[in-house]
Amino acid sequence: MPTTSNYFHLHLVSDSTGETLITVARAVAAQYANVTAVEHVYPLVRSQKQLDRVLDEIEESPGIVLFTLLEKDLVGRLEAKCKEINVPSLSIIGPVMQLFEAYLGAATTGRVGAQHVLNAEYFSRIDALNYTMIHDDGQHVEGLEEADVVLVGVSRTSKTPTSIYLANRGIRTANVPLVPGIPLPHQLETLKKPLVVSLHATPERLIQVRQNRLLTMGDRDNDTYIDKQAVADEVAFARRLSAKFNWALLDVTRRSIEETAAAIMKLYNDRQRARPSE
Repeated sequence: MPTTSNYFHLHLVSDSTGETLITVARAVAAQYANVTAVEHVYPLVRSQKQLDRVLDEIEESPGIVLFTLLEKDLVGRLEAKCKEINVPSLSIIGPVMQLFEAYLGAATTGRVGAQHVLNAEYFSRIDALNYTMIHDDGQHVEGLEEADVVLVGVSRTSKTPTSIYLANRGIRTANVPLVPGIPLPHQLETLKKPLVVSLHATPERLIQVRQNRLLTMGDRDNDTYIDKQAVADEVAFARRLSAKFNWALLDVTRRSIEETAAAIMKLYNDRQRARPSE
């Protein structure tokens, strides 16, 4: 039942938070630039009564149905209803679980929300987030040596969102702006433990992002911030510092936050593997 409009309904049914579904669905939907997904997210669906409401909404707004349900009775009812009203449905984790089961020779435990157990990794992420928020935008530079990664760069190179993304992966991340005319914190010049990554972008890209930022803030008089020569000088200044201190360079001109973070995590993991064991 192909859609002929510029949007379609996307129903995401989960017995947990729905994060896995949302991530997968959005990654795929992003590949279809000419059509928009209208998301209907149903988290914590664990009873027949809760499923009834979901089925009513799917029937009212037919579209693609993706789900991560473990209870077989709920799965059976959902799939039967989708077949009855002729809408496609797919279990996102079902095929993967079958592959695991076939390879491991063991059945799953069927624990709902097992991926969200409060384990050491969870608390590591919380610790990383706390550290990152405290050490955002050059704050508390006396604690930079405690970071796993320190991001540096001129304004609008996505230091803060990249730091938060990395923190969500358990990497303690600080970021420090590079501003011509303002001395570097001496702590940044002597770091031993953290990986320092210098984020760069072309002057043209920085000017574009900064112009949008000024429009959002209602500030139309900050000419230096978007002056072509001034921005080019900032970029050159940052590159000279990177060369002087041997910081890792990463061009973020055409990278999304996720792509930038993935590249940094690779640099970080490669560095960790190369270090001699203590």
